[in-house]
Amino acid sequence: MSGYGGPPGGTPMGVPGGGDDDYRSIVFDESFVRAARIREYSADERLDDGGRAVAPRHAWDPFSRHRQAFALVLLMALAFGTAIFLGIRHPYRPVAVPASGPLRVSLVALTPSGPVPAAEDDQLYARSGAGRWAVGAAGITLPRAHAVGRYSADQVLVALDIAKRYLTASSLDTAELTDGDLNEVEDLLAPGELDQFKRSLTSPADDGRHAATGWLVRFDLPHVVLADDRIRVRGTVSVTGGTRDLEVLTDHTMVYTVRPAGDLTRPPSLFTVRRELRMSFTREDLLTGRVEVDQAAVEAGPLACGTRLAASFEPLMAGQSAPPPAGTDPYRRTTAVAAACHPMATPPTPAPTATQPAPHGTTGRHH
Repeated sequence: MSGYGGPPGGTPMGVPGGGDDDYRSIVFDESFVRAARIREYSADERLDDGGRAVAPRHAWDPFSRHRQAFALVLLMALAFGTAIFLGIRHPYRPVAVPASGPLRVSLVALTPSGPVPAAEDDQLYARSGAGRWAVGAAGITLPRAHAVGRYSADQVLVALDIAKRYLTASSLDTAELTDGDLNEVEDLLAPGELDQFKRSLTSPADDGRHAATGWLVRFDLPHVVLADDRIRVRGTVSVTGGTRDLEVLTDHTMVYTVRPAGDLTRPPSLFTVRRELRMSFTREDLLTGRVEVDQAAVEAGPLACGTRLAASFEPLMAGQSAPPPAGTDPYRRTTAVAAACHPMATPPTPAPTATQPAPHGTTGRHH
């Protein structure tokens, strides 16, 4: 038998759920009633009025608190470890300077057998054999580039170009020779050699390591000037593959016309420098346009025997002479092994023909 499903007498106004639902918001639904945990007060609790019918429901239990604390600690550990890792592998940390072997230098002073000859420029060059030589960088001729070892022909060409630029800057640049401007030479050196180069300039020594004249041709400024900036040059360039790097070997003789500064009445004279250089290049050097100078053997004259060669060259001028070099005494260690003194050959009177090799103007070869 059917009847009303609501309160006795049916729902108000006969509408399911009742009237205008004014009280609907305070009516507990079935799920809420079932979820409620009701506990009967004991006699003591009723007397003390200290109990509650509904047990407290915590937002999260103790086990949940432990889990969240563990997650927080783990997150902090991960953040700390990431910070340490990024600190070790910081992308802006300074790059370590690649190590370069120190430059080894040997210097030989060439002493004339008599007074230094004085004459006009053309006669001087004709007597020295340099009258037909090329002027300046045109005298530094490069071989045809070809692959060497693991280096391609293009890389060899780059190495040859850098070597020529270094030779030009350190031997033929008048700003470097007469004004002491060394910026271009310094810019061409590999970073690993800069400390040795700077020490060679500030504290030069005939110790085979710190001679400024091993890095470049340097006159005693401002006491010596160039009477003619047309420097005669002749020599050879070759390429070889080293154990790790690409090597360029150069052997050039440069002839300068010099005179004392401030004395235009004295005729000019010639000063000859022969430089044998061994230069090496890594792949990084080729990319940055740098060179590592490994060895330098230098002969220069006319110079007085015993002249300190490490800082700069002090040429004997026209009409001057110097005592011949004395014998070497190995028991007296007053002269560095890296610096020596040899007699300078007298230039031949006739100029060489185009088919005859021109002499370097020195006797013997020092390595």
